[in-house]
Amino acid sequence: MQAFYSRWGNVIFKATIETFQMVTIAMFFAVLIGLPLGVLLTLTRKNGSLENRWVYQGLNTLINLIRSIPFIILLFYILPFTKLLVGTSIGVKGVIVPLVVHTAPFVARLMESALLEVDRGVVEAYEAMGVSTPKIIWYVIIREARPAIVLGLTMAIIALIGATAMAGLVGAGGLGNLAYSYGHLRYEVSVMHTTVLLLIVLVQCLQSLGNHLATRLRKE
Repeated sequence: MQAFYSRWGNVIFKATIETFQMVTIAMFFAVLIGLPLGVLLTLTRKNGSLENRWVYQGLNTLINLIRSIPFIILLFYILPFTKLLVGTSIGVKGVIVPLVVHTAPFVARLMESALLEVDRGVVEAYEAMGVSTPKIIWYVIIREARPAIVLGLTMAIIALIGATAMAGLVGAGGLGNLAYSYGHLRYEVSVMHTTVLLLIVLVQCLQSLGNHLATRLRKE
């Protein structure tokens, strides 16, 4: 155990930090894009507060198109765009763009589903009182949907962790790249087992945290 830690400790720690960097940065921008899209999808759909068939169909089609492309294909397909935007297509910096493009539509769908769970009668009551649409969105719809939003974001983060594993193919680093480069290509079985164990623990902790937060929000 001591020999393994001495040899691989720093490498595994560095890979773990890289995974956290990719997930944190990509998730921040995905929520920044996905949450407004989810709200817009909810409001512009049929019988929504801002019903607009053309806006809804346009967003719906765009989101479906992006979500239909597997991440590994999207990763290479938008390499020129990634390089144009951030100046590189490798490393942690180079994989953030495809991770955001891949995750934002998923977040938008999760947010749409969460917001649609809010009782329409509650929204109509506030509309009848003359409360403005922005206030209804923030203080009523999003507030009522917080438990579902937390669970949805938890699901998105876990899916994003899986995507970062494939990002190692462009030299992004992270636990996925560690498992592939050392565990698979160099037949370091102990590294592979350690990486898998770390990912299992990480996912379990995130899911437990998400469930706990959602439960607390339901009680408020």
